[in-house]
Amino acid sequence: MQISVDYLVIGSGAAGLFFASKAAERGSVALVAKRGRRESNTLYAQGGIATVLDKKRDSIESHVKDTLSCGAGLCHPDAVSGIVGEGEIVIRDLLALGACFTVDDEGELSLAREGGHEFARVVRADDMTGREVIRALITKVESQSEVTFFDDHFCSDLLIDSRGNCCGAKLLDCKKAEWIDIVAGMTMMSTGGCGQVFKNTTNPEVASGDGVAMGWRAGADVANMEFIQFHPTMLYDPGKPPFLITEALRGYGAKLVDSTGEEFIDPLKTRDIVSRAIVRKMRETNKPCVYLDSTCIDGIDLRVRFPNIFQYCFERGIDMEKQLLPVVPAAHYSCGGLLTDKSGQTSVPGLYAAGEVSMTGLHGANRLASNSLLEAMVFARRILEVAQVSKRESYRGSERNEKVGGFSDLNMVVELKRNIQKIMWEDVGIERSDSGLCRAEGLLGDLALKIESIYEFNRTCLDTIEVRNMISVARLITTSARSRLESRGCHYNVDHPERDDLNWQRDTIVSGEL
Repeated sequence: MQISVDYLVIGSGAAGLFFASKAAERGSVALVAKRGRRESNTLYAQGGIATVLDKKRDSIESHVKDTLSCGAGLCHPDAVSGIVGEGEIVIRDLLALGACFTVDDEGELSLAREGGHEFARVVRADDMTGREVIRALITKVESQSEVTFFDDHFCSDLLIDSRGNCCGAKLLDCKKAEWIDIVAGMTMMSTGGCGQVFKNTTNPEVASGDGVAMGWRAGADVANMEFIQFHPTMLYDPGKPPFLITEALRGYGAKLVDSTGEEFIDPLKTRDIVSRAIVRKMRETNKPCVYLDSTCIDGIDLRVRFPNIFQYCFERGIDMEKQLLPVVPAAHYSCGGLLTDKSGQTSVPGLYAAGEVSMTGLHGANRLASNSLLEAMVFARRILEVAQVSKRESYRGSERNEKVGGFSDLNMVVELKRNIQKIMWEDVGIERSDSGLCRAEGLLGDLALKIESIYEFNRTCLDTIEVRNMISVARLITTSARSRLESRGCHYNVDHPERDDLNWQRDTIVSGEL
């Protein structure tokens, strides 16, 4: 089956939905979501959108300075200044779409301060900003007749024509067990991150790195995959789904303490510094977690300011106004991805990327808090302005007669997934070493051979496709990390603990096969 549209959007997070809402005013849009249109990393974003609105106290220059400082010498200055400068436009667009953000007593947007920011500049919707952004965007997109949703459809690979241009994607209808080729005038990749390759992550199950893997297989350049940001404070609740504790709590005065109640790190340091401090404290004390002390916060009602977090913790027997919150670091955000130019174009003509799946030059070696939603929507706007919608022609690809069927031994695929997550957490996590990275590279290479042999005869097994993507992304992260013989931002190697600007103040770019 073949369908033809002007715009193909893969992924339904902030970038994908924002782009679709604008593209629908110009042509037909197909929006693909593998687990349903509401499930994405954006949905779980608690922090907000960093934007300079208070021009009396704050400035674009200050936001740029904070971003560059956090990025540890690898941000692209022109990209930073451009993206930060467009923040106010993004907020206006979201307000026009009906997004409801937290306001102060005067009815003005309430701005929060987060780690790494000199001033309070984060626009938010209490502690559920992502949920509100998704609500507003989906309400808009669902009202647009030019948008066709492909919920529960899995993109297995991109369609590449004889000239090397991206002209759409291969989809598997997970419910009807049918293949669909969507031929598009342009393709927007907005699949989000890859946190699921690690054992501990704040990301939902959909974050398996599909977009990076698909783009890389299609020939797109991939950059800076070694820079995986670990959020310092995921609630330590073994056996339960991951739950993030926003750093906005620390912005209001919450402290990080050990099991004796002693504070051990400035809570407003950037995420890489705080995460490493927590890991070292856990190792030093031989404890499975540290604690976030929100009992010392004065002047606000935590039940009002952080209603989602308060209720979630209360249901698990923790009163955050009276008790400490047990927390651990977890994989949170990929600062690298498909390399794009300032307009979101990848190295494959016809393929654009925005959001966490991309590497635009904004984040450098470490993302500043609440810059991700800003980047996602700035690039969604930019891509629409510059993207050329090519003439749509029928795609003549290989015939697929496969019928969808589960793998005969699904347990083997599940075990492969667990092995990936264990290897990545232990050897490619918060603190790395030459020997650990070498070991991980070898083990992942072996797993890649196993998954390819399984995939050869199970091309329509959804779990197999997803784990295949995870192994590809895990290898990209590990190879990039092993090649960088220094420590910088999110990448810390105990055998090369110093930053080396002379040799390594440059992006890590992977082109072609590993």
